[in-house]
Amino acid sequence: MKDWYIIIGLLVAFILFTVYRYLKQRRILKTLSEEEFRQGYRKAQLIDVREPKEFDGGHILGARNIPLTQLKQRMKELRKDQPIYLYCQSGSRSARAAMILNKKGYNDLFDLQGGYKKWTGKIKKTKKANY
Repeated sequence: MKDWYIIIGLLVAFILFTVYRYLKQRRILKTLSEEEFRQGYRKAQLIDVREPKEFDGGHILGARNIPLTQLKQRMKELRKDQPIYLYCQSGSRSARAAMILNKKGYNDLFDLQGGYKKWTGKIKKTKKANY
């Protein structure tokens, strides 16, 4: 019976932690429709947090690639006084990136609803030479 209390306690703790993260994410990151995203991203820092191979396969015109896996090391490349528009393939990595940025004092954070896979605007593909 004691084991069940431990399992239930862990399950409740996990659920509470998940709800807390979700609510915090919604508070610090504004998710924008594609139309809203288009209206503001040219006046902001447009960051693609996908991995370089994904970025090279196609990205929103004007985006910089700072993969989520490198974000902590490359944070100095981002300005705190300008909005940051984030996107990834579907939205989960950009949400994690926003959490990391918010902890370091970045506050004006926006996310593309549905991520790159839902984007219908202009894109650019990077041509890499095959050696």
